[in-house]
Amino acid sequence: MQQHYFAKDETAMELFGAALLSAMQHQGVVYLVGDLGTGKTTLSRGVIRAAGHQGTVKSPTYTLVEPYELDSGTIYHFDLYRLIDPEELEFLGIRDYFTEDSLCLVEWPDKGEGLLPGADMDVYLDVQGEGRSIRWGANTQKGHQAADILYQQLISAAI
Repeated sequence: MQQHYFAKDETAMELFGAALLSAMQHQGVVYLVGDLGTGKTTLSRGVIRAAGHQGTVKSPTYTLVEPYELDSGTIYHFDLYRLIDPEELEFLGIRDYFTEDSLCLVEWPDKGEGLLPGADMDVYLDVQGEGRSIRWGANTQKGHQAADILYQQLISAAI
């Protein structure tokens, strides 16, 4: 079952990211799906800042992955938009990033199909007027628990 949230602006996107971090308990795999300009990196910035990162958060479009070593754990932010062949992920040592104690945010996961581990949760972003429509669905038991927590957090906070 997919759940839905409307983010009216960039601040709401980042707040959604913070709630996502809390719901995922700083661990797991989240696929971020949406066209260019839908806010995948903005949402990731919300996750990463909520985890305690003080610096800038940029899209790792050219580096493919940006690691964030934080007191709360490691977050890997992937942007596979420029990936030509999923086999390139083997050269990156892709399997080393997806550990039990890390959170992996993957933009453009379809580009790594066949080599990426399955997502605990899929988050879909679409432009809707000035804001963004966010839908999410779970694929694992961890994902289902996180999806329910996320929904409850958003309702109780009314963000």
